[in-house]
Amino acid sequence: MLGVTELTIGDWAIARDISEWIEIVAIAVIATSVVVAIVLSVRTAVKTSAKAAQEVFKHEIARGLLIGLDLLIAADIIRTVTLEPTLENVAALGLLVVVRTFLAWSLQLEAEGRWPWQTKPTTPPAVPSANSSHGGHDA
Repeated sequence: MLGVTELTIGDWAIARDISEWIEIVAIAVIATSVVVAIVLSVRTAVKTSAKAAQEVFKHEIARGLLIGLDLLIAADIIRTVTLEPTLENVAALGLLVVVRTFLAWSLQLEAEGRWPWQTKPTTPPAVPSANSSHGGHDA
């Protein structure tokens, strides 16, 4: 056929390019999240307190790192599955995904105070006032 090349495993330049661009985007997301976290935490420190600024910083950094890690995992999967699908590379990818997943869980625990599989805490129920119509409270 005219102008058509046969694609074989390990010879997919487009897959390599895509995985590299995803890695570049991941780096940009992480770097941007650091800048945003610094700006927001400084602003929070000026308006409220250092403790609140620390929480803002942790939350913003964790959010950026989680997105960046997800992108890096996607790039690794593309590269491993399309370019080098050997048993050794797939096993290395599996180990890398496990390590990055544990890191993501740790970041979420640090930022939100809960594991990903735990439900988000709901707001505490309102304390009934002394004038409420509900019976059964001690006097």
